[in-house]
Amino acid sequence: MSGHSKWATIKHKKGAADAKRGQMFTKLIKEISIAARMGGGDIEANPRLRTAVLKARGANMPKDNIDRAVKKGTGELAGVSYEELVYEAYAPGGVAIFIEVLTDNKNRAAADIRNILTKGGGQLATAGSVSRLFKRAGIITLDGEKYSEDAVMEAALEGGADDVSLSDGIIEVTTAPEDFESALNALSEKKFETLSAEISMVPESEASLDNDATAKVLRLVERLEENDDVQNVYSNIAIPEGFEAD
Repeated sequence: MSGHSKWATIKHKKGAADAKRGQMFTKLIKEISIAARMGGGDIEANPRLRTAVLKARGANMPKDNIDRAVKKGTGELAGVSYEELVYEAYAPGGVAIFIEVLTDNKNRAAADIRNILTKGGGQLATAGSVSRLFKRAGIITLDGEKYSEDAVMEAALEGGADDVSLSDGIIEVTTAPEDFESALNALSEKKFETLSAEISMVPESEASLDNDATAKVLRLVERLEENDDVQNVYSNIAIPEGFEAD
């Protein structure tokens, strides 16, 4: 599991992310709405919408919320029009950061992201310099204290998953993007509850820093994630063994 993804999942498992559930749902609603606006509200005919809905299901979003988000995207309900943007950046220590944005005001989003990066000791990177360090993969996480790795592995591999691993009490299932849905459905059919499920940007290699520098990078990433225009933040930070944030 990539360092930043592992840290985010650990916080979620411990309940540290509960207070941010409303903000997370807001971001998921935006993602579903833009997918429906671009490709229509038929989940079977719109792969991007299907992936967004699967991610929302993985976060345990109520079905009514998902349905309203789809209708906002198709125009059945009043909604806001969003624009997609990508920012590539470096955090302190040369850690690569890939930022996905959905915004109704790209000037505001650009100014906010530059400000957050500057205050956190980061800087914008040239286009392509960061994205080449990542690949897309399906990532599904489950509670390793609730389920056995062997049981998850059996169901996940039947669904087409590439790998299953256990680390720090978290089971991570990795899939190719095209096998994400079948693996998630296979786990759902066996009544496994997920902590998260999404097609993510996974680093090809990781950057290792000391504890203080790692904490500084994670604070920067969290500030970016707290911005309303930011949908996803991916980094190639490696979390030191036994690391605990302040």
